[in-house]
Amino acid sequence: MKLVYTFGLSLLLASSAFGQKTEKLNPKEKALIEQYKSQYKKKNYKKFEGKITVTDHHVQFDDKIFFYDKSDKITTQLLKDGLLYPQLLTDYQMQKFLDETTDKTQKRFLKLQKDPRAGFDVNNVTISSITELPSPASNPKTRVFKFLYKDSKLGNNSILYLIELTNKSATKDTSMEEFINGASLTYLQQERLD
Repeated sequence: MKLVYTFGLSLLLASSAFGQKTEKLNPKEKALIEQYKSQYKKKNYKKFEGKITVTDHHVQFDDKIFFYDKSDKITTQLLKDGLLYPQLLTDYQMQKFLDETTDKTQKRFLKLQKDPRAGFDVNNVTISSITELPSPASNPKTRVFKFLYKDSKLGNNSILYLIELTNKSATKDTSMEEFINGASLTYLQQERLD
């Protein structure tokens, strides 16, 4: 009996030691996920349709560049598949500004610009730390990720993005690579980390 008890206790301790570890979320990340849950609006974003050139340290989308760490397989695949690209973030940031700014003078000034997108231009930025978050809904067809966006023009500040990928043919046994290959971007949200 003592042997069975010792074996059971050892098995219990071993399973907790070798179990999957989940990353603890900081308060800003928790707030971002709460915002995702409460303000969720599904939208289908297009994949990049231009020329994608991949090197060891950056991915070029026509004339715009994202820097990344090639050892991060998720980031590499998202960029290669054209799910994340600078022009997408430029359009997103401009639309976010238009939706959230209440200053009519700034909106009028923006409309007078020759190229209103130029002020929101995303180029030569670093994308890092893409990690999957626990999905609010346990649906194998959707996965939620966070990543950091760092632009040298912003100084030492980073922007935290939350994205949702949807793969209509995914099952709970679908590998990450297969999931991303068949996925589309269905949600994008940002929060500045100062």
